[in-house]
Amino acid sequence: MNESTEFEYVGFWLRVWASLIDTVLLLVVIFPILFAIYGREELASGVTLSGPANILVSYILPAAVVIAFWRARQATPGKMAIGARIVDAKTGGKPSFTQEAIRYLGYFVSTFPLCLGLIWVGIDKRKQGWHDKIAGTVVVRRKNVGAEPVKFGD
Repeated sequence: MNESTEFEYVGFWLRVWASLIDTVLLLVVIFPILFAIYGREELASGVTLSGPANILVSYILPAAVVIAFWRARQATPGKMAIGARIVDAKTGGKPSFTQEAIRYLGYFVSTFPLCLGLIWVGIDKRKQGWHDKIAGTVVVRRKNVGAEPVKFGD
């Protein structure tokens, strides 16, 4: 097995933080578009949004944006903020487009049963959620090498 002492798996809480960053950024993009399409009254009334525009803006656009970031940077802005990236679990290299598409669809599998597939990151030895396992990916970041450790006393 090929081991790396340069990288570490990214755990549950850091990935939650990255996900929150990504969610806020996506909302900043998506909400104005939905506002322009549906108007203030319809959005404020809590009417369930439906139709092709909603499918495009709420499902296809986020998928395209996330996968585009994965293709270009191996990470979304949230993962970049924590220094993480998505890699192929076998080689440590850049995942294929197919892996990325499967990983994105795997989020639905991970989320459906009470988010158990996402929580799985917290208990898995390689910190893989079900979406990672299905796609054959892991999330890693460079270890903090070179920093002086904290010392107390003399």
